[in-house]
Amino acid sequence: MQNSIFNIQSETDFQEAALETFQFQYANVEVYKKFVDYLNINPNEVKAVAEIPFLPIEMFKNHQVLDKDKTAEKYFQSSGTTQMNLSKHWIADFGLYEESIYKSFDQFIGKPEDFIFLGLLPSYLERDNSSLIYMVNYLIEKSGKPENGYFLYNHEDLFEILNKTSNKKVILFGVSFALLDFLDTLKSKKLQLNSTENLIVIETGGMKGRKEEMTKDELLSIFQKAFKTNKIYSEYSMTELLSQAYSMGENIYDCPNWMRILVRNTEDPFSYMESGRTGAINIIDLANRHSCSFIATQDLGKIIENPNPKTLNKSFQVLGRIDHSDIRGCSLLVS
Repeated sequence: MQNSIFNIQSETDFQEAALETFQFQYANVEVYKKFVDYLNINPNEVKAVAEIPFLPIEMFKNHQVLDKDKTAEKYFQSSGTTQMNLSKHWIADFGLYEESIYKSFDQFIGKPEDFIFLGLLPSYLERDNSSLIYMVNYLIEKSGKPENGYFLYNHEDLFEILNKTSNKKVILFGVSFALLDFLDTLKSKKLQLNSTENLIVIETGGMKGRKEEMTKDELLSIFQKAFKTNKIYSEYSMTELLSQAYSMGENIYDCPNWMRILVRNTEDPFSYMESGRTGAINIIDLANRHSCSFIATQDLGKIIENPNPKTLNKSFQVLGRIDHSDIRGCSLLVS
């Protein structure tokens, strides 16, 4: 079943794969089984995706969410300070993650082999166990271009490589605050980028307290003006996921066919909002075969009714975070 998720072509395919995954994880992931039992849900009575319970994402902070028949020596860890209790996502099958990376990137952007990849990801490079760094490393490996590489705070080196490759297809992955710092360097030193016609910037979010917080729309507008391109894309994922959603602009994201967003009512976590209504984001990620594919996040969002021919799923927007979400989520925790 795990490889067949990448062949999902219809709503029926998705429903069948999601329900099979639910039954598999109820039987094999002890933390998830306890959670479902705590809710007094009979797994044999779950007949539709909307009836599947979603595990609070906080569970990854205090429990090993892992298939009992698998061993995992490595994990991805969320960002934060050493004083914080950070999420750990134990990975039993890196091949599954890599296939998800490749196929979702190919579905929305293109074949990795066609691009040069540059990474401006200082906060991620400076710590271990980052899923984002693993993803970019994998794309760099698939690309095989000699110009590929990472940059910490050496902004002038990045400026030079961008100008040297202005006639080639380049993707710059950047954490938001680092991209802003880079643009500040260009402005202060009066440096001008060459044509950015072939450049795609993929911002990965995150100010990490380094910059004044701003809306996604404000951020995208700054990048579009400074890089002189509308090709400012965004990537939405997290430590607890093995799949990525991509936005081609306007803060509107699309999921690959094996991933789906549902928007739950913040007052009633077992009911869902209609398209266009804001609520909390639930994520189905069928690539999470050996952990949990059904995750209730702390993010706010809404479903957008604009069919994208590249995916079965409806598009969505990310609108911020839920206040005090740890308290609400942990109220369902099984001790």
